[in-house]
Parts: sequence; C-alpha cells; structure tokens
Amino acid sequence: MRVISITNQKGGCGKTTTSVNLAASLAANHRKVLLIDLDPQAHATLGLNVKSDLSIYNVLSKITNKKAGLEDIIKNVSANFDIAPSSIVLSTLEQELAGEIGRESRLWDILSGFNASYDYVLIDCPPNLGILTINAIRASSEIIIPVEPSRFSVQGLDQLTGIVSLVKDRLNHNVDFKILVANFDSRLRHSFEMLEAIKEKFQGKLFATIVHVNVKLKEAQNSGSHIFNFDKYSRGAKDYFSLSRELIMQESGASPAEQPPEMKEKIRQIVKKEKPALKEIVFSIAAPDAKDVFVAGDFNSWKLDDSSRMQPNNGAWVKRLNLKNGKYRYRFVVDGRWTDDPANELRETNPYGETDSLIEVFHKK
Repeated sequence: MRVISITNQKGGCGKTTTSVNLAASLAANHRKVLLIDLDPQAHATLGLNVKSDLSIYNVLSKITNKKAGLEDIIKNVSANFDIAPSSIVLSTLEQELAGEIGRESRLWDILSGFNASYDYVLIDCPPNLGILTINAIRASSEIIIPVEPSRFSVQGLDQLTGIVSLVKDRLNHNVDFKILVANFDSRLRHSFEMLEAIKEKFQGKLFATIVHVNVKLKEAQNSGSHIFNFDKYSRGAKDYFSLSRELIMQESGASPAEQPPEMKEKIRQIVKKEKPALKEIVFSIAAPDAKDVFVAGDFNSWKLDDSSRMQPNNGAWVKRLNLKNGKYRYRFVVDGRWTDDPANELRETNPYGETDSLIEVFHKK
C-alpha cells in the first residue's frame, strides 16, 4: 500500500484538484484508492458531494464523543475510489493534540493498524505546515508537491522541503518528494520561464507530466464530481491520466517467498489443468533505440513490472504470454511513452480519448 501526501502550504496551486483527480485516475487504472481529506476546509469532500456525520476528526481525536475507526467513516465515490471525509471541526485538532506525546504520529499509528486492501492511500493536506501536515508526512512514504509556475510558489518549496528534513531528523522517517507543475498556462511566456527555473533548481525531482490550466477541472469540482465523470475527454483528464500512469510505472512487485513442496505441487497441478485452456501469444514492437519496453493490457491489469517487461531481439522487443479465450485491450510503453501497436490495425478508443490496440484470442480447449 503506497501512502502519498499531496501538500503545499500555498493555496491555489491545485493541491485538492490533484488529490481528487489523481485518485479517480488511479481507480480508473484498476487500482483501489482511498483518499483521506485531512484539510479542515474539506474541499475534497465538498468537491465530491460527499455528506457524512462522521469525519477523519472522529478517527484522530481522543476526546470526541463519537469515536470511530477509519473503516467506519469511509464513503464510496466511484468504482475503486473511496474517501475518508473531513469537516471544519478538524481545525480544533491541532490545539487538542498540543500536549500529546507522539502527536506527530497519530495518523501513522492509525494507518499502521488499518487492515484494508487499498493499493494507494492519498492524503489531501491543509494549506499550512501545522500538525496535520506533519502527521500526513509522517504517515507517508512519498509526497507530491503541486506547484504553479510562479515566483512565490517556488520560494515556498524551500519551507516545505525543510519540514520534510525535520521529519527525517526528529522522527527518523525518510520520505521522498516529487514536484508536479500544475496550473500551467502555455499561452504565457512567463510560465515557460518559471518552468525552466523549477527544472534547474529541482533536477530529478519533477514529474514528467505537467497539468495545464483547464476550466473543466473547476467545472467538475463545482458539479460535485471528479474530471473523469464530468468530461473524460478534456485536457485535464488526459493530464491526470498521464500522471497516474507515471506513478503506476514506479510500481514493483517483491520477489515471492519460497513455497513449501506441497504448495509447489498444488500450483503445478493447477497449471497443468489450466494449460490446455491457454494459448501463447507473441507481442512485438520495433524500437531499436529504446532502453525499456513493456506490454500492458486487460490481461495483466495494466501493470508495469518485471512480468510485463519485454525482451530485446534484433531491434525489436518481444514478449510471450499465455492467454485464455477472449478479447483484450493492450498498449506498449516505450521508454515511458504509451503507444498502441503500430502493426495492429484493430483499435478501440479508450475512456481517455486515446486508442488501445485489440487482440482476440480463440482456440479449442
């Protein structure tokens, strides 16, 4: 379970917009996502039109008369996408925890004991560097910092990275951060100048994806929905879809533990039984200059890991997979760039306005 905080103490940089729409995009990529609204302004909760008598305050507080577990407050937003809502009463928590020992680790303690099958937990932080934000950083392994291309936004990054260092030194907790350039207006020369300044100062810490200014993102929020329910063909939807795929590309599966002999035999019998129902399919793409190529599709839940990595073969990249009967959508990822199969004319528009290649497997059992 990857726990990622989305934070920036400067308002108006797209923090909540990123939290909501990145969560929705990861869910659309078959990842199970929980969004924790840790902002007392509750913009993520309100922006998704979620109503609840209980909030994250009832989980974090020790003096509330309506104590709840995290699982008690979770509300479903859409397929694979849940939210732990917030409320204005959360603003009292900082004062409440002022004298508490271990107050910086309250959220971490709760998530450590949280038994749920989420692939991602995203935390939408308040626009300040108070105890709630420190709790989020302590509970996270990664931070996404949305930054608009402006001088004041860039200057504020130093304060936030200072808090990250403080958490590392005082709480012995390492957390990695990456910067997301958001609210990028490609019509302005100033935007490109600031983008270059950010790249120069934070080399290796930027996402390749840039989120452009798009009115549909605000309209979606005003309608009480995320962008993929509101307008999945918009520029905003495509940008956040690209960001989610960039995160998914970082996923890596741990090596399986050695199984006992009886388990190996059981697996062997299952494979033997299923083998006649499978057909070997060879995927290939010509990419002589590529350094890394994957094939992802319905057959592997669009995951990019060692099992979907293709092997070089005389200028082409090849992957053999055993598939059951059925129709599958798939795409190649060539050095991080998603593309359909140029050798396959069978294609279908996906929910994000791009095209997936199609393959239909048919064989006798």
